Amino acid sequence: MEKLEKNNKILSSFRDPSGFLFIRDDLLYRQINLKYKEDYDHLMSSGLYSALVKEGLLIPHEEIIPTEGMDDIAYKIIKPENISFISYPYEWSFSQLKDAALTTLKIQKKAIEFGMSLKDASAYNIQFKKGRPVLIDTLSFEKYKEGEPWVAYKQFCQHFLAPLALMSHKNICLNRLFQLYIDGVPLDLASSLLPFSTRFSLSLFPHIHLHAKSQKHFANKSVNMTRRKISRLAFLGIIDSLESAIKKMRWKPMGTEWADYYNITNYSSTAFQQKKEIVANFLDKIGPTQVWDLGANDGFFSRIASQKGIPTISFDIDPSAVEKNYLECVANGEDSILPLLLDLTNPSPSIGWENSERDSWLKRGPVDAVLALALVHHLAISNNVPLRKIAAFFSRICFSLIIEFVPKTDSQVQKLLSTREDIFPNYTQPAFEREFGKYFTLELSEKVSGSDRVIYLMRKR
Repeated sequence: MEKLEKNNKILSSFRDPSGFLFIRDDLLYRQINLKYKEDYDHLMSSGLYSALVKEGLLIPHEEIIPTEGMDDIAYKIIKPENISFISYPYEWSFSQLKDAALTTLKIQKKAIEFGMSLKDASAYNIQFKKGRPVLIDTLSFEKYKEGEPWVAYKQFCQHFLAPLALMSHKNICLNRLFQLYIDGVPLDLASSLLPFSTRFSLSLFPHIHLHAKSQKHFANKSVNMTRRKISRLAFLGIIDSLESAIKKMRWKPMGTEWADYYNITNYSSTAFQQKKEIVANFLDKIGPTQVWDLGANDGFFSRIASQKGIPTISFDIDPSAVEKNYLECVANGEDSILPLLLDLTNPSPSIGWENSERDSWLKRGPVDAVLALALVHHLAISNNVPLRKIAAFFSRICFSLIIEFVPKTDSQVQKLLSTREDIFPNYTQPAFEREFGKYFTLELSEKVSGSDRVIYLMRKR
């Protein structure tokens, strides 16, 4: 759960004058202020709320009768449906951000039908529920006024169009710009980074390059605040143009060492089958409510957990692996897995105002159980992290742990050591058990046949 102020307000919602999120008795609520009364009443009475919830586009809520007096600016209190894990756009794959963008535009088009419009188009207002993007900010709507432009147009371009364009035309890792620019990628920056050829793109030129040039032109000039009138037809034309631009975005995940890991691993088919059975058996013994699969690659072992009905977050450092994982989830209707990008050696930090608007990855834990298969040797040898620090780290993030130790005799470890000096005398199985034993009870261990690998089931002391 996100950091709270003394009055239990969630800090990520402090900017919105329409209301705020808060916690009471470990439950999430949203206060709606009197300022938002007219828009909220229209949202509920027009049928828009019901239509969006029915289509799975908006998180449902229930109105709460307060047991204590509300403050002077409060109109109502609602209790939104809970999202078990809040993720951020810099943790999403290309197709996750693309689907979130298209969902935002779909919501906007639906809102117009009911006389409303989105006043916010922030990527942070979208979360993934059962594998699908859904809007979580009930207060994002305002009554549509004929002739008014879309007030969220710039924000949409910064939060969705610009980063997707940079990811598809320049480098997939540029979604990390969200960590530097919390309100989206500045359009002048996007325009300067994009290939010159995109200036001839009818889908990108008006929304990024021309938009950026217009912003620069008016940056130091006094502006008449009277907005230029725009017809409803022209308004919808902008939405259609943005939707067309987003749909044209393409990024094909290329084969990488990690995305193709299970095709190049040294497991025999018998050993791989046994590993699956060991993991399934250990999961049955734990019976977790949620699993984090760290170093999940394309999510193969995440699916063992999800097929048991366990909500699973499938983390990996490789954008190709995460993209493949997400696309497979979508294709197969797998709604218990959420694939996300994560560099364990440099996980998502706390950012924003007072470093509190977006929680660090660690603050969003701990989780019931963690899968850490074929991971420790990469942390210990590729990244020089001592076993004692690895053990202490895992003790912070989970209560139960299914972890694999891969010794130096394994061909994958030999591969890591082939290009560097072996400066890891303490990377041994006894040292591994000793360091993890300081924090966990080592309940079970099974050797994977045909290898020297061992999988452990541990529970936090």
